[in-house]
Amino acid sequence: MGKKRNFIFTNKKHSEKAIMGTILGMISLVSLGIVIFLSYQKNGETPVSYGLTGLLATIFSMIGLIIGILTLQEKENFRLFPWLGTILNVLALAVIGVLLYVGV
Repeated sequence: MGKKRNFIFTNKKHSEKAIMGTILGMISLVSLGIVIFLSYQKNGETPVSYGLTGLLATIFSMIGLIIGILTLQEKENFRLFPWLGTILNVLALAVIGVLLYVGV
């Protein structure tokens, strides 16, 4: 007896909005990591552009989080990218929150 082969035919696909939310989360985390590294190298004497990068990362992660939550509610899509995007954006917002808490 051979191995039983199971085929699952589905019309599910990866949502383009969820992929965009994941990309926004990755952009936010990478840019925050670079800004933290560069400000550590300069002993905290950072230019204003680093703060602007943090603000843009906040905006990107908020938009990505909204997109992730909205695509999680869709039933006809796979769940990998909506979950991944939501987790990455929540993580980016947590890093921003920690930075603001430590900075005060």
